[in-house]
Amino acid sequence: MKTILITGCSSGFGLETARHFLEHDWNVIATMRTPREGVLPRSDRLRVLALDVTDTSSIRQAVAAAGPLDVLVNNAGIGWLNALEGTPMATVREVFETNTLGTMAVTQAVLPQFRQRKAGVVVNVTSSVTLRSLPLLSVYTASKAAVNAFIESLALELEPFGIRVRLVLPGRAPDTRFGDNARSRMKDGFPAAYGSLAQSIVARLQTRATAITRSNDVAEAVWRAVNDPSCPMRLPAGADAVEWASNPARV
Repeated sequence: MKTILITGCSSGFGLETARHFLEHDWNVIATMRTPREGVLPRSDRLRVLALDVTDTSSIRQAVAAAGPLDVLVNNAGIGWLNALEGTPMATVREVFETNTLGTMAVTQAVLPQFRQRKAGVVVNVTSSVTLRSLPLLSVYTASKAAVNAFIESLALELEPFGIRVRLVLPGRAPDTRFGDNARSRMKDGFPAAYGSLAQSIVARLQTRATAITRSNDVAEAVWRAVNDPSCPMRLPAGADAVEWASNPARV
C-alpha cells in the first residue's frame, strides 16, 4: 500500500485531495500548521501531522515522523490580492516564504529517500493565474510562477533517478476559503489610486461563474499526476483553468 504526504490539508484542495486518496485505499499523511480533529474521516490509513512549511525544524520533524513516502503533494499556500504599491515588502516575503520557498524546502527534505529508492512522485499545486495575467495579483502570481519554473527545471535533474514531477494548476475555486483568506489579509485596503480597479476585480470575483474549479477537480488532477506517468507536466484543474490553458490571453 502506497503512502502520500500532502501539505495544507486543513481545508480546500489539500483536504479534498486527502479524502480522495483515502477513498482509494492509500495511506495518507495529512499535514497542516495546526492539526484539527474531525476535518478528515477516521481511518487506520490516516495520520495527521503538524507541519509549517516556513519552519525548517517543523519540516524536518514532519518528514522524519512520516517515514517512507511514495508521493509528496505540495499544496500549502497563502493568497494575496492587492496592487504592488499597496503591498508591504514584508508581505511579499511572507507570500514567497510560504508559496515558493516552503515548496522548495519540503521537496528538498523528501528527495533523499526518493533518490535512494530511485522512485517517487512530487506534485505541486500552483495556480492558473500563471497562465493568464490578472491585475492586483502580481505578487501572488510571481510566487506561483516561480514554483512552475523551479519544478520544470527540477524535473530534468530528477529524471535520471526515476523521480517524476508534475504541476497542477487550479482555477478559481469559490468552494474553498482561499479567496476569503486572501481578502482578510488586506488590513489596510487598496491604495486610493487603484480604487476603481479594485472594486471591479472584487466584483468579478464575487460574481457567479459557470466555468469554475471545484476542490474535487484538483483532487482528481493530483490523482492523475500521481498515477499516470504519461500525463503532461502541467495539468489544468477545473473548467476555467482548462479554458485558460487553451486560450492564455490577457484579461
